[in-house]
Formats: sequence, structure tokens, C-alpha cells
Amino acid sequence: MTEGIPSEPVRRAPHALRDVALYFLRLGFTAFGGPAAHIAMMEEEVVRRRGWLERGEFLDLLGAANLIPGPSSTEMAIFIGYRRAGWTGLLLGGLCFILPAALVTLGFAWAYVRFGSFPQVGAVLYGIKPVIIAIVVQALWGLGRTAIRSRMLAALAVLALVASFLGFNALGVLVGAGLLAVAASATTKRGSNRMHGIFAPGISFLGPASIAAAGAVAPVSLAGLFLVFLKVGAVLYGSGYVLLAFLRADLVDHWHWLTESQLLDAVAVGQVTPGPVFTTATFIGYVLHGSTGAFLATLGIFLPSFLFVAVSGPLVPRLRRSPAAGAFLDGVNVASLALMATVTWYLGRSALVDFVTALLAALSALLLLRFRVNSLWLVLAGSLIGLGKLWSG
Repeated sequence: MTEGIPSEPVRRAPHALRDVALYFLRLGFTAFGGPAAHIAMMEEEVVRRRGWLERGEFLDLLGAANLIPGPSSTEMAIFIGYRRAGWTGLLLGGLCFILPAALVTLGFAWAYVRFGSFPQVGAVLYGIKPVIIAIVVQALWGLGRTAIRSRMLAALAVLALVASFLGFNALGVLVGAGLLAVAASATTKRGSNRMHGIFAPGISFLGPASIAAAGAVAPVSLAGLFLVFLKVGAVLYGSGYVLLAFLRADLVDHWHWLTESQLLDAVAVGQVTPGPVFTTATFIGYVLHGSTGAFLATLGIFLPSFLFVAVSGPLVPRLRRSPAAGAFLDGVNVASLALMATVTWYLGRSALVDFVTALLAALSALLLLRFRVNSLWLVLAGSLIGLGKLWSG
């Protein structure tokens, strides 16, 4: 079992709030590559470089972030802000991570509405994606050595990896691994029932409930826009592709507010901008209802994450102190890493497209693992390589 963590957030420096704000603002402008890459960057900085959290603490928070609905990397920023600087840090961590991405996405949305398209920046990611793969591999290596401490946990990690590749529901993989870990640790039936009582409410969020009757057609209203994204933020588990499915069901098929082409453009912007992919909501809100729509859509999709973390954050240390709950978290932790590995595999297939990108990924991994080079410099170098490709093309 990983080392326990304190029951209350601890200030480890006199400028904790400033540190949280500045770090997550910087990360929000440089965190390309999706949730797995964001979490890898956080682990490198807050565990290895700054020492804000022990690796075991980080894993416990990652497990909790994967068990609640919403964007896991944003919830990790909120969790870390809370652990570092209390309730104000909880707000700052999330807001400072979200704000840069929302502003960049807003710029794309303005250009899209004004010119009917957005600048083609995909080539820039040519050099960034291989670096992201190396960053995630580094995080998986470090976190895996902490999380996988027994043959049983190693077996659970393999089982979760296979289930993930076979397309099983991500939450099902996490909960299943946790329950198997509880069973393997010979927890009493009473302890197992207690665990079910703790996590059953989270499982009930799986169903994407409709806001109104299917097939309804209505003009775009600010209240309706906010409620659509509030619902998505409250029930969505999984990746940006799952987000695409939810938004398509509501905005294209149900309300007919967007066309298929507009939705794909919105998701593309969310993929190529730094920070949370969920800032796709900012783009859609602006397209549908200008700046006010962008604000309400962004607020709606991220608000549940702040509420879920505020409720669950103080509970994580208590869960770790319980033998049954601690075993459950151990199982969830190794399953979380398995899900990250699956995402990395698919990202790698699209990122390593030629000899140059493969060499860049290998060199980045060497610099990270052997020489501890700050990942920010590697991301910047990768972006310059991508820009060079864009200009030369």
C-alpha cells in the first residue's frame, strides 16, 4: 500500500498560492497532447522537481480523478491546488490551468466565425507529438515503479491493459481492478460492502441523461447552452473521443444547433490547442452565442469537476487509511496507468510517422530519463521543429 497522505492540505511554502497560480498558468499554455501528457507533465514537476507531493500521494489523487466524471487532468490540477494551498488553491489550480486554453480556443473561435475557417496549425504538432510520447513514457516508468509493488498488482495492471485495448468501459476497468484488489487482499465482506457504498454514487453517473425529449428542435438559448454543457461535464468519463460522442448526440442529433462539420472543427481545435480538450466547449459556445455563450459553455462543462473534487478531496486520505479502501485505491492506481499506456500506444501510432519523429521521441526519452531535462524545453524545441516543417512546406 502506498504511503498515507495527510487528512488536510498542507502549506509547504509561504508563497503556496502564487506558486500554484504561476505553475498552472504556465502549464495551461504549454500542455499539449491530451490528459495523459498533462498528467505526465504534472508528475514530473510537482513530484520530481518541486516535491509538492510524494509519488504515492500523486497516484492516489490520480486514482480519485479517474473515478469521478469530468476531465482527469483538469481534476488533477484542482486536486494538486487543494493539496498545496487549501481551498483557494483548489480554485486557482483549476482556473489557471483552464484559462490559457480557453483564451487560445476563443481566438480560434473568433477567426472561425470571421473567416469561416481557422489557421491550419496541425503541422506544428509534427514536432510536439513525439516529445509528448516520451514525456508520458517517462511518467509511466516512474509511476509504475511506485504503483506496482506486488505480483498481484502487476497481474491487475496487465489485465486492465488487455481490457482497455479490447475497448471495455474506462470506469468499468478502474472499478473492476479496485474490487479485484480488495478481493485479493482478503478483505472481509463487510469491508467490501462499505467500498460499494462509497463508490456506487459515482457509477450512477454513467448514463448520459437527456435534458429534453429526443428530437426536440429549439433556438439556441444561453440557459439551454449552459445546461447542455453542465450535463456533459457531470456525466462524461473517458477521452476526447467520448466527448465527441456526447456533443454529437446533443448538439447535432438532438438540438440541431451544429452541423457535423462544425462539430468536427470544434473538436479539432480542442485537440491542437494546449490545456484541457474540454475547452472545445469554449469554441462551440462562441460559435453559437458569441462571448457570453463561450463563457457559459466553459463554465458549464468545468463546474462539475470543481464540485466533485471539493467533495472527494478531503475523503482521499481517509480512504487510504482504511485497509479495504487502500486496497481499492491500489487497484485503481495500476488500472489508471494501464489506461494511460493504452492512450500512449494510440497516440504513438499517429505521432511517430517517419524516421525524424521516431528519432525525436527516442532522443527526448533519453534526455528525460537519463539527464532529467525539463520537459518544457523539449516541448518548445518540438514546436520549433514543427514550425520549420510548416514554413518549409
